[in-house]
Amino acid sequence: MKQPKKHRLSVYLDPDIMTSLVDYAARRDHSRSLVAEAAIASFLSPDAAERQEAATTKRLDQIDRRMIRLERDVSISLETLALFVRFWLTTNPPLPEPARAAAKAQAGERYDAFIAALGRRLAKGPALRQEVSEDIEA
Repeated sequence: MKQPKKHRLSVYLDPDIMTSLVDYAARRDHSRSLVAEAAIASFLSPDAAERQEAATTKRLDQIDRRMIRLERDVSISLETLALFVRFWLTTNPPLPEPARAAAKAQAGERYDAFIAALGRRLAKGPALRQEVSEDIEA
């Protein structure tokens, strides 16, 4: 079977693009001409835009799912903090003046213990967001 006649084309390429073309052709054990021809054919293909749109849509869907999870996690965090503050304010009456100095001295130790407990919790998991059922709707 006879191959169709090919036409010669001279192009000027940026040095970085030429280096990429040479490297790619060498890795694939193809001629630079064949790689360039395939790239041009892909660029001019009518379904190239559709493939690009599909890839973009897929990426946007992934980003959307991540944003939904992030929004859920932030909502859980805010509700947890609000619940803790309400509980703490409800169960802890203000201290009388003489006891405040002793409480301030003890606060640093208690905070350090809290940070250590938080570090252990984050290290071993599971995270609070994993414990909260995703089936629960607001």
